[in-house]
Amino acid sequence: MAASDVPMSPELEQVDGEIQDIFRALQNGFQKIDKIKDSNRQSKQLEELTGKMRECKRLIKEFDRVLKDEEKRNTAEVNKQLNDKKQFMIKELNSYVTLRKTYQSSLGNKRIELFDAGNDHVAEDNVQMASAMSNQQLIDSGMKQMDQTDQAIERSKMVVAQTVEVGAQTATTLTQQTDQMKRIGNELDSVHFSLKKASQMVKEIGRQVATDKCIMAFLFLIVCGVIAIIVVKIVNPHNKNIPDIPGLAPPAPPAQNRKLLSIDTFRML
Repeated sequence: MAASDVPMSPELEQVDGEIQDIFRALQNGFQKIDKIKDSNRQSKQLEELTGKMRECKRLIKEFDRVLKDEEKRNTAEVNKQLNDKKQFMIKELNSYVTLRKTYQSSLGNKRIELFDAGNDHVAEDNVQMASAMSNQQLIDSGMKQMDQTDQAIERSKMVVAQTVEVGAQTATTLTQQTDQMKRIGNELDSVHFSLKKASQMVKEIGRQVATDKCIMAFLFLIVCGVIAIIVVKIVNPHNKNIPDIPGLAPPAPPAQNRKLLSIDTFRML
């Protein structure tokens, strides 16, 4: 279980990092033992690895202590994951203890105590002394750890499934919002086009109104001119400088003039 899989405080991350470094050193150390042919050098290497196991046991205790101190600040799910991680580390340490016993038996050395004597109080599910356990106990402990690991994996799968579901819902929401933004953009384009068209229509109406005003003013001037000519003709009908207006007959001559005109016409005949 990687450190990044479980949220941890900086102090827990530091302890976990040191434990993982020791596990890597133990793995490399046991691989190196297989390449060593001299039994004395193998024994010395085994003692060094035993010291690393003691240090790893101490760090697991420290991990458990910090975990209990931070238990109230973490959620139940996080505490469960951290406890599963602790059990996983205990299982891995026990596997190296079993491997050490195998090499110790093959070398014929006397039993090397892994854990120092003392009254160290360990948190729940304390690290058991693997050297004092029988093979059946080791198998049972390993099976128990595997079951706990499987349960942790199932919980992780559930969290992943929930995360995928939330991601799918978020993607759907983002798609809907994107479509809505596109529709809003299209509506804004339509409004802009309508405003532009309305502006052009207002300009055309303004030009038409200005043209109509000019025509009306011109017609008004014509009417005023005609009225002026009519008034002048009525006031001064003998003024020859003012032409007659078509459709408007000159004033009729007096009756005496008409009688003289008739007599002259008769004489001419």
